[in-house]
Amino acid sequence: MKATVFLGGGRITGALLRGLRVAKYPAPLVVHDRHPEKLRQLRKHYGVTVEPNLKKAIQQSDLVIIAVRPDSVAELLEEIGSLNRPLSAVSLAAGVPLAKLRARLGPPVAWARAMPSPVGRSRRGLTALAFDRSLARRAKRRIRNLFSQLGPVFEIPESQFDAFTVTYSASHGYHALDTLARAAQKLGLPQKTAYAAAAHALADGILAWREDDTSLEALLYEAATPGGIAATVIDSMNRAGYRTVVQRGLEAGISRARRNRG
Repeated sequence: MKATVFLGGGRITGALLRGLRVAKYPAPLVVHDRHPEKLRQLRKHYGVTVEPNLKKAIQQSDLVIIAVRPDSVAELLEEIGSLNRPLSAVSLAAGVPLAKLRARLGPPVAWARAMPSPVGRSRRGLTALAFDRSLARRAKRRIRNLFSQLGPVFEIPESQFDAFTVTYSASHGYHALDTLARAAQKLGLPQKTAYAAAAHALADGILAWREDDTSLEALLYEAATPGGIAATVIDSMNRAGYRTVVQRGLEAGISRARRNRG
């Protein structure tokens, strides 16, 4: 079996490798990176094969994962140059469209885009996929199978990728947890209690919604009785511009993603 090769040994690669190891993903895993220390750490923690030579890494693969920063994609593809055999490639670079990837490294390479979550390290991730029209059905299955080891997979039109990217990030949950807990501490709760209460409000409540068939509207009504304390809190936050701030944040994220298109 040919290897799945990650080009780039950064944080997202480490998170995905951990999830794949937990899932006992059967294909050989190889990582290429310019930095020897990154490779040493990935080999130590995840038992993957490391290859500092880019050309040799690609020779081992039939599926390549481009896991570098968006502003480094063009340089990496230029370094790869032309290839003389079919290869499936998946870009994790936010905002870099399939058309740009094809233009820099086209046939016999067939492209897909993926937006996986680092939460995939615990197999609770979420991944969006978009496939180029040239990608073979078998290659699509292989890519879906890879990311399904890490959590649910959604295939969506590429036109929706930026909106998905700014919405799905676990950073929203972490930021909300930190903000809510800090506010509770200012009201007198000890730090440990504040974070436990905030985590319950966010994580446990949302998990209950996901595992039940009760509508979100019904759960909101149950948790925030009209005229009660929770409803008062929600109304105050909305009057202060909570919904507007969230909308503006997502729009700013989309603008940033679009700058990656170059």
